[in-house]
Amino acid sequence: MALPVLYSFRRCPYAMRARMALAVSGTRYELREVRLSAKPAAMLAASPKGSVPVLDLGGGMVIDESLDIMRWALGISDPEAWMARDDPALIAANDGPFKRDLDRYKYPDRHGSDPAAHRRSGLAFLREIDVALAGTDHLGGPTRGLTDAAIMPFVRQFAAVESGWFDVQPLPRLKRWLAGHVASDLFNAVMVRATPWSP
Repeated sequence: MALPVLYSFRRCPYAMRARMALAVSGTRYELREVRLSAKPAAMLAASPKGSVPVLDLGGGMVIDESLDIMRWALGISDPEAWMARDDPALIAANDGPFKRDLDRYKYPDRHGSDPAAHRRSGLAFLREIDVALAGTDHLGGPTRGLTDAAIMPFVRQFAAVESGWFDVQPLPRLKRWLAGHVASDLFNAVMVRATPWSP
């Protein structure tokens, strides 16, 4: 039986979180790293919207939203009980307002935006996470879960825009949380560089 095919882009935070859930669930799949400037026809045929990640299960079954991929994989196997630590409201705040601020902070020329204003707005979300981590190592409990994996790649990207500025922000719990996830065996395993796929 053919393995599911995951079309992915290493540095995309949506694809990162999908790969982490697939990895922690033990799901075997064929990774197809894509160039966003030259998206393969097979990926576009599976999902015409043209964004990663796309998980092609075969037989016309396709999952092309990262959270749906995460929940599909964990619905089959969830050895660390990630689904028990799923905070849909916090994930929605990350995927909505925070992602909007992140894009306009990181790419002001593309969006015609004031990066300082969006940095301030994004920082407010980071402060919420810092507060949420009071007395705990992870979002929702003492061990990592779906919420951590869903949000961490975006926080990592925000922190990297101006690392010198981020480093002096008083966010001790968030910084410890982020550093722990970035240094984890799980994250490093899904961030291995892959040669772009071609048919």
